Amino acid sequence: MNSVRKAGIVIKPHAPSVEGILKIVVEYFEARGIACVLEDAAARKLGRPDGLERPAIAAASDLVVVLGGDGTLLSVAHHAARAGVPVMGVNLGRLGFLTEIPVTEVAATLDRFLGGDASLISPRGLLEARTSSAAGFCLNDVVITKGAKARMIEMALLIDGRDVADLKADGLIVATPTGSTAYSLSAGGPIVHPQVPATLVTPICPHTLSLRPLAVPSASTISVRLLTGGEEVHVTFDGQRGGGLVRNDVVEIRKAPFELQLVTSPRRSYYDLVKEKLGWAE
Repeated sequence: MNSVRKAGIVIKPHAPSVEGILKIVVEYFEARGIACVLEDAAARKLGRPDGLERPAIAAASDLVVVLGGDGTLLSVAHHAARAGVPVMGVNLGRLGFLTEIPVTEVAATLDRFLGGDASLISPRGLLEARTSSAAGFCLNDVVITKGAKARMIEMALLIDGRDVADLKADGLIVATPTGSTAYSLSAGGPIVHPQVPATLVTPICPHTLSLRPLAVPSASTISVRLLTGGEEVHVTFDGQRGGGLVRNDVVEIRKAPFELQLVTSPRRSYYDLVKEKLGWAE
């Protein structure tokens, strides 16, 4: 049996019916003698005064349950991965590749997890990204992109210190296999099973049509140097954190030294999930 004494709960505050499912989850844990560690927004929903800030939830818990969408899960994934705490995402959004557990399966999934079913855990690699002014860990992707009014930008791509290409594009996505079904997929990148040890390099609207998405070993170090000056350019980590870039800034990306333990559905495989979310079964 998994030893869970404290369950952290993170929510998307404005998701439809979030308050109802929050009460159900809290009652589920408390009926089993498991204390609930609520983020501030969840505590306010229940009229409790003891909420914590979201970044502190994982370190105070043995399991984190996310009630919301993939964006909500991404906001806690890097904290949970560093703390070695499993995360279970309950889908209150629309697509939900990461928050794959439907509300109707919450109790059954938790029963299996608390009973020690190791098959529910899907290890997910993260990326570590650094610039001269910012650093972060990403479950999905690191994105370098031009601003809304900027022209096409030019970048130098190096892998393990070797020159690969100078490219002109609207931007560049460096993604994990988990992130292959996010922005990278929209930009024409491949779908990669989460257990494949690879990192994806996907250009965004490249000027040269022969410049295609590239899959490299996950042990590779990827460096991107901005060659363009005078344009608005940003780097973002999982679409939520990051900063600006100027000419000759370098973004260095490598595999993070830890993984996320993602709790997955006992009723569907990864391929079932892809078929369902992308409409392949229709």
